[in-house]
Amino acid sequence: MTHNARSALLSAALHAAARGWHVHPLRPGGKGSALHGERTCPKTGECAAGHRKWEQRATTDPERIRAAWTAGAFNVGIATGPSGLVVVDLDVPKEKNGEGSSDAPDGATSFAALCERAGQSWPTTYTVRTPSGGMHLYFQAAPGVHLPCTAKSVAPNVDTRAWGGNIVAAGSITPAGAYEVADDGPAVVLPGWLLPRLQSTPKPVAAPAPLLIPGQATRRAEVALERETARVRKAPEGQRHHLLLTRTIVIGRFVVWGEIARDVVEMAFGAAGEAAGLPAAECRATIRDALAYSARTCRARETA
Repeated sequence: MTHNARSALLSAALHAAARGWHVHPLRPGGKGSALHGERTCPKTGECAAGHRKWEQRATTDPERIRAAWTAGAFNVGIATGPSGLVVVDLDVPKEKNGEGSSDAPDGATSFAALCERAGQSWPTTYTVRTPSGGMHLYFQAAPGVHLPCTAKSVAPNVDTRAWGGNIVAAGSITPAGAYEVADDGPAVVLPGWLLPRLQSTPKPVAAPAPLLIPGQATRRAEVALERETARVRKAPEGQRHHLLLTRTIVIGRFVVWGEIARDVVEMAFGAAGEAAGLPAAECRATIRDALAYSARTCRARETA
């Protein structure tokens, strides 16, 4: 990598640190930490009293940053927890970046739907565009609130990074492209309507799915519904919302084709979502969005 490119990465690290964000070096051209792991820890320096992980060693000290980035062309990672950040990661499904297929809408679409459902506009905050076409929305964490990371539990293709999380900073470059600033404004405080969705809640004991009423569906629709609602009921925390939405989308085609009644699908998935630990109101809204998505995108039965 050229000297100019290395200087640009150093500048990116210093720029992030100037905002109060704790940075650490990532592998050149990659996303993984370039700092030593526990197995190779020399037990000296910062680790003299025991191994310190990358989250603990991330820093805002300009001198430490200059020393690190002078040693190599490292990408820039931000330890979101110590930085007081919650970063909303809006992914692009693989079908939209040419790497495969997905039933779910992209992260931006999902997040826009969350905003609309909450009666709020899309928040204006510091934003980074990722090489895949996704976005990272940076927010200040609410004072005194210690949030975990989430993976698709907020909405399909929406992850969040908080304590224990790392985000690739603007200015970093991977083989897929560069991380670029899309909005250089301040990171605003995390919207209050979003906070409850990021806080973990205890999972209740699963309840059995309701029985289908005979004659309300074709056999293949019944079998598919039983299979997909079972997946939702058993969903681990962190995947409940994602599975409820994507599995309902899958069954939504049978509603479009007239093979099963919409209210049967709504009742079955509502019970499955609640059994998995999701609030009833969230289940209803998610199922409604999923069936609407199926109605818009489902192919004719003859071509499916």
